Amino acid sequence: MSYVTLGSTGIRVIKNGFGALPIQRTETEDAVKILRRAYEGGIRFFDTARFYTDSEEKLGLAFSGIRENIFIASKTGASTVEGFNKDLETTLNNLKTDYLDLYQFHNLPFVPKPGDELYSAMEKAKKEGKIRHIGMTNHRLNLAWEIIECGGYETLQFPFSYLAGEQEIELVNACKEKNMGFIAMKALSGGLITNSKAAYAYLDQFDNVLPIWGIQRMDELEEFLFYNENPPEMTDEIMKVIEKDREELSGDFCRGCGYCMPCPVGIEINNMARMSLLLRRSPSQLQLTEEMQKKMKKVEDCLNCGQCKSKCPYGLDTPSLLKKNYEDYMNVLNGKAKV
Repeated sequence: MSYVTLGSTGIRVIKNGFGALPIQRTETEDAVKILRRAYEGGIRFFDTARFYTDSEEKLGLAFSGIRENIFIASKTGASTVEGFNKDLETTLNNLKTDYLDLYQFHNLPFVPKPGDELYSAMEKAKKEGKIRHIGMTNHRLNLAWEIIECGGYETLQFPFSYLAGEQEIELVNACKEKNMGFIAMKALSGGLITNSKAAYAYLDQFDNVLPIWGIQRMDELEEFLFYNENPPEMTDEIMKVIEKDREELSGDFCRGCGYCMPCPVGIEINNMARMSLLLRRSPSQLQLTEEMQKKMKKVEDCLNCGQCKSKCPYGLDTPSLLKKNYEDYMNVLNGKAKV
């Protein structure tokens, strides 16, 4: 069984964290069952956010009575002290707790630093015992370096998977040198990585990285629980899987993070802008249902307003991606292209 300690926080857990973004799409009763099963299976670190609609409330229902046995991390996207305080109180109420093990600024376009008004609000909450450790999440490399170098954070949460490059590995190593915890989000690259064994084996090589797997179904959870007692090791066979995926997924592609949303005309950008990959990396029939066809048809309503492009943390030309994916989708639907 592999364990990881999140830097100076002292939080030590098995190398399987639960990313609770997807359970906002799961019925409450099923979500509670999944969360409790995760706990029974040994998972102790659960990551949620105010941005994830009712995710916090589902954790609150699932862990009533066993709060002291787990570590809960949440996030605020507030950019003002008033908004920060409101988010924190709402989060504590939703989770049915009086403290958070880790509270993180959530993908802000700037880094609150010691001495800043917003960072001081976080420090005040820590002194009051409402939070125990301070972290920040981001998708931008330049801001990730600011987070590491400013000295105000105990953890960094950043996208990291076997599709990452040398720049991301440098971040991981820098966190280790600074005794900062590194939480790997998008460890399955928004669902584009379909081999959980390869994903786990790759991240297990980094002893300071805690992956949080985005889980919304029981069968997905059971895969990762199996790795608690049977952690896969990096082999030549797994390396071949990784190299093949790196080749297929090189270049610009949508990670499905959702920060481009909402769309003014209702396009589900975070899925429609990567539809070509979803068609080819998951059972294609799941993407060709009547419901999905209606969603894809919405791309025709694109205003080319540029809002999604301006908000993309990866600097993608989102309107162009939508157009390309729509054309490919229609070709597949009409039998002009194969999957």
